[in-house]
Amino acid sequence: MEKFSVVIIGGGPAGLTCGITLASAEGKFDFVEGNEYLVIYDEYSDLDKALLNNVPAVQKGTKGKELLERIRKQAEEFPSLKLKKGKVVKAEGEKGSFWIKLEDGSEFTAEYLVIATGFHKFDIEGLDVQVVPHRKSPRQGKIMIKNENGKVREGLFVAGLVAGVPTMYACASGSGAEVACDILSEWAGKTVVVHDVPDSD
Repeated sequence: MEKFSVVIIGGGPAGLTCGITLASAEGKFDFVEGNEYLVIYDEYSDLDKALLNNVPAVQKGTKGKELLERIRKQAEEFPSLKLKKGKVVKAEGEKGSFWIKLEDGSEFTAEYLVIATGFHKFDIEGLDVQVVPHRKSPRQGKIMIKNENGKVREGLFVAGLVAGVPTMYACASGSGAEVACDILSEWAGKTVVVHDVPDSD
């Protein structure tokens, strides 16, 4: 059974951004050296049906499905970040010892768990979370997991639409980056963000 520092359930903008942000800290902070991260993504993301005309730095008219593929390829460039296609059916545990099971029987363990499964439904068994109506969805019947600034409890975080952010790409992606920084900050014992700067001329 493979063990990861963080397992992220959901491979849309929030989940992928969270994974990329965590993995991009390698080489910048000693406390992340040797850590490994896993993003588990299902067949479908809301981004698959999006047309992006109002996202900064993303060309107007970009199809969400194409952008999602580019983000996945970017994620694969980080040695410490793995992507796995599959459906999570059960997860349980607490900080330091989460256990995750997929429909195909694969099992993983993690020190931290991030849920980024969107706002349509939450059907993963085993986690003691409170599912409530989404607070910022323009459509009725959408859900979120009750949290405080992305944290459900120690070691368990939510990112993106399931965290209750507005249903836009930039909001979901930013939520994923924020959760990653919060986890890094816990490890560091102080506030941490991950920046790169160009080499000076």
